[in-house]
Amino acid sequence: MPETDRSVDLTEGPLLRPLLALSLPLVGTQLLQVAYNLVDTFVVGQLGGEAVAALTYSLPFIFVTISLGSGLTIAGTVLVSQHRGAGNDERVRTVAGQTIAVTAAVSGLLSAVGFLVAPILLPYVGTTPGSAIHAMAVDYTRIVFAGTAFMFGAFAFQAILRGWGDTKTPMYLMLGSVLANAVLDPFFVLGFDENVVFEMAGLTGLEATLYDLTGFAGMGVEGAAIATVIARGGAAVAGFWLLFSGRLGIALSFSDLRPDRETVRKILDVGGPAGLERSADSLAYTGMTVLVAMVGTNAVAAYGVGNRINTLVYLPAVGLAQGVETAVGQNLGADQAGRARRSVLLAAGLGGGLFLLASAGAYAFAAAIVASFFDAARTDPEILSMGADYFRIIGPTYVFMGLFHLFNAAFRGAGSTRTALAFSITSQWLFRIPPTLLFITVFGIGAAGVWWGIAVSHLAAAAVVAAWFIFGNWDDSVVGEGDANDADEAGDADDRESPASAD
Repeated sequence: MPETDRSVDLTEGPLLRPLLALSLPLVGTQLLQVAYNLVDTFVVGQLGGEAVAALTYSLPFIFVTISLGSGLTIAGTVLVSQHRGAGNDERVRTVAGQTIAVTAAVSGLLSAVGFLVAPILLPYVGTTPGSAIHAMAVDYTRIVFAGTAFMFGAFAFQAILRGWGDTKTPMYLMLGSVLANAVLDPFFVLGFDENVVFEMAGLTGLEATLYDLTGFAGMGVEGAAIATVIARGGAAVAGFWLLFSGRLGIALSFSDLRPDRETVRKILDVGGPAGLERSADSLAYTGMTVLVAMVGTNAVAAYGVGNRINTLVYLPAVGLAQGVETAVGQNLGADQAGRARRSVLLAAGLGGGLFLLASAGAYAFAAAIVASFFDAARTDPEILSMGADYFRIIGPTYVFMGLFHLFNAAFRGAGSTRTALAFSITSQWLFRIPPTLLFITVFGIGAAGVWWGIAVSHLAAAAVVAAWFIFGNWDDSVVGEGDANDADEAGDADDRESPASAD
């Protein structure tokens, strides 16, 4: 098939249209990503608060795994995009193949380790061995870890296509995967006994008939994990088929998967800082889960629902931030620092408006949002009350959370990944966890203390990155002219000055 050039040039002409063309499919992909958790939470929520709490306890370890995979594959995006820009299509195939090989090896190792240590690690985030919640959390975590290769495979495909300039194909595959998960989830979790999907469709008679014929009452929390693994697996297999068939302009062969030491080293060097940043965020989420568990199981259930709604703001911000990284990188490479700053401010204006709407909606419909995730007859009223307080306290700060990610993306786009890492660590480990611990232990205000700790971190982190964006020298942090087209030097920018190393 003839190749289609979907690359976007942000160095000339108006900024708005190319920035939107680059970012909107990325935002769409991120929104679809969150649908996995939302569908799981909605369906599992029909089983009651304990089942939702089990999913919440599992998420910290799953998020760490996702962070490692998505961070590692960023190297594929960087190297593929640089070689594509230089017209080195042969190197594009090599980097793409090595990205797949490296992620496959890492995912295999993580899958085995995660499966073995899940029962040991879960008590450290608050589960009680021998309890029903612990058992459900172990089952869910182990099944998801068993499917790590599919998860990482999907990340590798998306990263390679982003570098190639195609952000639409990954979005279409993600849509198919989400739809598959939405179809499979109710069946595997609820079976044909009190299945909310049949009831919502007015098909209780059909539900009863199928239950009489099969006796299948679902697999509970395990079923949610199985449905997700199958859906992700289908997307990964389809993506690899497209890459190896050459239908997307990149014709991989199995020889491209043969380990190449130098390319593997580059992938690890470039992906390392990004992986550390995302892993630090995920570990902070684990720390927050421990703090929430100190308040109680009901708080954990409310926190789980709140975080899933948070991702409706967070993941679109990540998608827009990925567009910012490209805009900043291209313009600083073209020695247009002023245009680079304008692209960030434009994205902040666009995103800020959307984030304000999210803040207003979360505050205004707090109680309704929480109630939609639970069967009120099976759920402790305290969970519903805590969840509503969550959105009333944290909702108004969504705009600051989104702006933090957009400004921090500017620093990554400039190549200062250490700067971005420093701000991410500061946001979570200085502005969030210590105040939260203070609120729940010293002031004793329970779940509300956790919610206020998160809100404080959103405000403080946004203020700090905005100050560095305005007054810092981040826009001077570009590779030398001779290095701009050299993929071998992709990671050198990390040695430049950052707030963490200025002293």
